[in-house]
Amino acid sequence: MLSSSLPVKPERKHNRSISDLSDPSTPRNLEDSRKNAVLYTHVIAFSLFELETITKSFRSDYILGEGGFGTVYKGYIDENVRVGLKSLPVAVKVLNKEGLQGHREWLTEVNFLGQLRHPNLVKLIGYCCEDDHRLLVYEFMFRGSLENHLFRKATVPLSWATRMMIAFGAAKGLAFLHNAERPVIYRDFKTSNILLDSDYTAKLSDFGLAKAGPQGDETHVSTRVMGTYGYAAPEYVMTEFFFFFWVRRCKRRPLE
Repeated sequence: MLSSSLPVKPERKHNRSISDLSDPSTPRNLEDSRKNAVLYTHVIAFSLFELETITKSFRSDYILGEGGFGTVYKGYIDENVRVGLKSLPVAVKVLNKEGLQGHREWLTEVNFLGQLRHPNLVKLIGYCCEDDHRLLVYEFMFRGSLENHLFRKATVPLSWATRMMIAFGAAKGLAFLHNAERPVIYRDFKTSNILLDSDYTAKLSDFGLAKAGPQGDETHVSTRVMGTYGYAAPEYVMTEFFFFFWVRRCKRRPLE
C-alpha cells in the first residue's frame, strides 16, 4: 500500500479526456473511432504522475506480464492517490511505443470497455492519455490468465469442474458481446486473454482488436484479418480471405 505522504506533483500537460480525442489536431488519432468516442463517466482519467506513483515509477518487480500492447504492472489506488478513490488493487497496462499495437488499439479498447459492463468482461477502471503516453487501468485479476494455469509446470493443475466453470464463463462473455445492442466481434479469443479472479471467474480482456458487429443490412466482412494466428474462428478467417480475393478478382475482371 502507498505511503500517505506523496512527492509534490510536477506540472504536466493536461490529461485529455476521451471526448477531447475528437479534435482533428490530435496526433495519431483514429479517424473512424473518434466519431464514437465519448466521455464515460464511470471511467477515471488518470494523470501519468498518478500512475507512476501507484506503480512505484513502473518498477520491474511490479511487472505482471507483457504482450503485444506493452507491459502490465500491478498497482494500488486509494485516497492517497486522489481524494474519493475507492481502495482497490489494479493492473496498469502501458503502451509500448515500439510495439505491435498503438493508439488505434488503445482507443478501441477504451471505447468498448468504456461502454460494456458484464461479470465476464474485465472492468476498465481508467486510462491515461498524456502527451504520447497511452495507459489503461483495469481491475486486478488475482489468479492471472488461464494460459498460466494451463501451460506453466509449476502451477497446480485445474480440476475438471474448475475448467468447465471457466469455459462457461468465457462463453457467457462472448454471448454477451454477440447479443449486445451493438454486437461486438472480439477477434482475439485465447487463453492469455481469459483472466481469472480469486474465485476463478473468467473475464475476457484485451479488446484492442475488437470491432463493431453487423447491424441491419451491414456486414461484418472486411479485407483485414485480425487476431492471433491460430486463435481466430476458421469460418471468420475463411470468409475474410474469400472476400479479399473476390474483391481483387472483380477489380481485375469486372462483371458484365
